[in-house]
Amino acid sequence: MSRGWTILLAGAGAMLILLLAFCLQLYRLAIQRNRKWFMAADPNLPQVDGELVEAVQIWFRSQPFEKVTVRSDDGLTLHAHYLDCEDPGGRAVLLAHGYSGRGEDMACFAQFYHEHGFRVLMPDNRGHGHSDGRYIGFGWHDRKDYLKWIDYLVKRIGDRAQIVLHGVSMGGGAVLMASGEPLPEQVTCVVSDCVYSSVKEILKYQLKRMFRLPAFPLLPLTSLICKWKAGYFFGEASAVRQLRQATKPVLLIHGGSDTFVPTAMAHEIYEAIPGPKEKWIVPGAQHATSFLVDPQGYKDTVMAFIAKSAGPLRGRSPSPDAS
Repeated sequence: MSRGWTILLAGAGAMLILLLAFCLQLYRLAIQRNRKWFMAADPNLPQVDGELVEAVQIWFRSQPFEKVTVRSDDGLTLHAHYLDCEDPGGRAVLLAHGYSGRGEDMACFAQFYHEHGFRVLMPDNRGHGHSDGRYIGFGWHDRKDYLKWIDYLVKRIGDRAQIVLHGVSMGGGAVLMASGEPLPEQVTCVVSDCVYSSVKEILKYQLKRMFRLPAFPLLPLTSLICKWKAGYFFGEASAVRQLRQATKPVLLIHGGSDTFVPTAMAHEIYEAIPGPKEKWIVPGAQHATSFLVDPQGYKDTVMAFIAKSAGPLRGRSPSPDAS
């Protein structure tokens, strides 16, 4: 082999090693369990008012939440907070949190539902909070975990259970992906707020938005690393594809000014839903802020959708300050 070819091949090999090392770092940044420092400084993620956060935390700490666990199909111990209620009916909500969060981040939704007579279950997704796991599933592996939590609620409440799946951001992806799996009749509907169409598409969008980097060849190589280390390809984790098998009514909510998960994805997802569906785009709302921008509209829209999907809500009326 000539000296020129040797130099060329050595250079190509070095470039490939550098590329793989960079993609491994991308995997560690986005998928591996660790502190997501880049999220705190992202201007596309608006900061929530501190007084509002404190008020919700006070409510959360004042409630008799029970810590419960289930075991995932691959042997992980998954943790959640469960809040019972005095309502004689079987209404319950399974709340799914967002990327790098934990179950109690959904406390504002828990308060809203509980005041309307719902039992509340708030899991920590795998790789988050107190749950086991060394990677983030982006909703794909979580969909099977949520089947375990649904089974937990059915066993705890009984056949009379009426379960709503409600997720925000990555949690919205988890409940939509779960909706494509066989679900028991006790699951009445799905509410998904500011969700991405697929992991592949949102990572492609974020690579360009945050780092000004092309999807190819970075995304396919990082996907291979994800398959090796976490057990799934990015292309597998598609809410759009899962929804083609969905049978439960779906309500999509998205902020009209969302630049973290572009609003256009909501329209794509909506078109993929084969059954009963509704879509509410909240004007002026950024990512995961629709509830804060229009709390009364949010509550009214969700409750009306649940009533249409499951029939009139049975049990006690909400407290006067629930609205």
